[in-house]
Amino acid sequence: MTANNNVRNIREERLMSKAELARLAGVSPVTIDRIERGEECRMETKRKIILALGFSLSEKEKVFQD
Repeated sequence: MTANNNVRNIREERLMSKAELARLAGVSPVTIDRIERGEECRMETKRKIILALGFSLSEKEKVFQD
């Protein structure tokens, strides 16, 4: 099952590498890669990525559409 998200688009708009986003979010670059391909992840991981991209948790629908 794939999950719709805008992680790659937002990351590229902000000129961030996968490694940089992973470091800011406290997850591995492999995790970022999997999420960008649409694989599922835990709610805690989504929270970390939303905050690392500079959004508040109330703006989560801008990043993840599930």
